[in-house]
Amino acid sequence: MPARGPPLPRLLLDNVSCMRNAQQILRHVNISVHDGGALLLTGTNGSGKTTFLRMMAGFSRPSAGQILWNGHDITDSGVFHQYKLQLNWLSLKDAVKEKFTVLDNVQWFELLEGKQGKSLPALQLMGLGRLAKEKARMLSMGQRKRVQLARLLAIDRPIWLLDEPSVALDDDGVKLLEYIIAEHRKRGGIVIVATHLPIKIEDAMVLRLPPRFPRRMTHVDMLDRADIS
Repeated sequence: MPARGPPLPRLLLDNVSCMRNAQQILRHVNISVHDGGALLLTGTNGSGKTTFLRMMAGFSRPSAGQILWNGHDITDSGVFHQYKLQLNWLSLKDAVKEKFTVLDNVQWFELLEGKQGKSLPALQLMGLGRLAKEKARMLSMGQRKRVQLARLLAIDRPIWLLDEPSVALDDDGVKLLEYIIAEHRKRGGIVIVATHLPIKIEDAMVLRLPPRFPRRMTHVDMLDRADIS
């Protein structure tokens, strides 16, 4: 029997380039991410970190190369339908409904997944158990971020795409973030984090985006500006 080769990476960036506002933010990048792996994307504001995450989510195409999940291009329509069910996306927009209770703001997402029973334990882990029945409008910005993190735990998908997950968190909140990332990876989960703030992620691959400078404004840009009649 022939020897079995090494396992395919769960995610593979194959000679990937990426554009943002007509500027190239990545050129010919090759990265393999296996189960339990982590990729830390760093850079200043405006360097294209969110653009990269959107590309990893399949919302936009690389300008060159391809992103493979289990060996298949994520931009293929049939593959994308399956791939998106693996993703947990945390963005700067928290989608917290202020008229709902804190528990409802997590449980609603869990029920959409056809799951139950993880919302309250997730809130308790994030230090929000005592606020579960309170209206979300009472939450601080840091507590709203913790609600987002509790959703990650309740929905429980294998690939986390986290856009500036430590913004608004205090020191204890950042430690909780680091803890749940480590635990997710121990279970074989993958974490891709875009941040300009320090987050401790053991053995993470680091991809640093250089600062970008605004391109020269074109005539079309000027026509699109709201302050020009």
